[in-house]
Amino acid sequence: MRDGVGASSVRLPPGRWLRLIDFLDQHFADVGREAWQSRMRRGLVLSASGAALSADTPYVPGDIVHYYRELEHEPEIPFEADVLYRNAHLLIADKPHFLPVVPSGRFLQQSLLVRLRRLTGLDGLSPLHRIDRGTAGLVAFSVDPDTRGRYQALFATRRIEKVYEALAPANETLALPFMRQTRIVRGDPFFLSQEVDGAPNSETVFESATPYAASWLYRLRPLTGKKHQLRLHMAAVGVPIDNDPLYPQLRDDLADDYSRPLKLLARSLVFVDPLSGKRCVFESRRNL
Repeated sequence: MRDGVGASSVRLPPGRWLRLIDFLDQHFADVGREAWQSRMRRGLVLSASGAALSADTPYVPGDIVHYYRELEHEPEIPFEADVLYRNAHLLIADKPHFLPVVPSGRFLQQSLLVRLRRLTGLDGLSPLHRIDRGTAGLVAFSVDPDTRGRYQALFATRRIEKVYEALAPANETLALPFMRQTRIVRGDPFFLSQEVDGAPNSETVFESATPYAASWLYRLRPLTGKKHQLRLHMAAVGVPIDNDPLYPQLRDDLADDYSRPLKLLARSLVFVDPLSGKRCVFESRRNL
C-alpha cells in the first residue's frame, strides 16, 4: 500500500522490447514515457520480489511487474463518508453522492476505499459490494481477509436484504408492488447498460411509492446487482430517477453538478452475521 492505494500488476508478455520502459511506454501509451521514468526514479515500479526497477532494467518476458497508478489532475470530491459501524471483521460506510467506491478512471485518492484505508490504517480493507458513484448510501467492507469469504457469501447467495430509495416522477398506473425481471447487458457507449431479449439476469422489487415534494419516493429492493440495474429498471417502467444523466437519455454534458445529485440512496442492509449469528440492521443517515 502507498497512501491507501495498492499496487497494480502486469505480467510481461513475449516480445522484442529491449528494456522494461520500452514496453511500459507502448503498453500504457496514455501514461507517457516521462511519467514512467519519474515513477521509476521514485521507486514506484517494482519487481515481483519488491525490488525497485529503473529505466535501464532489461525486458524479461514472463516477469511480473508491480506499479503504482498516479493521476496528474484528479478532481477533488468535496463530500465525506461516515463510518457507521466497525468491528474486527466488518465496516459499514455511509457514502455521499459523487464519490466512487473504488479507484477507477480519473479517480484514485478520491475514492471511498482509499479514503477509508487512510482514515483507518486498514490496508486490507476490501468492499463486499459496489454502488454507483452517483448513488449515496451504505457500502459494506471486509476488514479481515480470513473471514472475508463468509461475508461475500451473503451477497452471492442472496442472504442479504438491500433496500433503496429513489425520487422520480409520479406514475399512478404502476400496480405496486411488482417485480421487474429483465436481461441486462453492456450498452453503447460502454459505460451504459441496456435491457435485451433473453433469460432474465436481473430482478428488482418495486415495493411502494408515496408522494414526496414534487416527486414520488419509491422504495426498491434489488434481488440481483447488475450495473445500473435500478436506474435502468426505473427508466424502463416510465419513472426515470430524478437528475439521472444516463437514463433514459444520455445527457450531452456529463460534468458533475453538485447541486443536482442523482436521487438514489442505498437506504438499508439487513442480514444475519455469519460469525455471530445475530441479525444486523444498518440504516443510512442520509436523505434524498
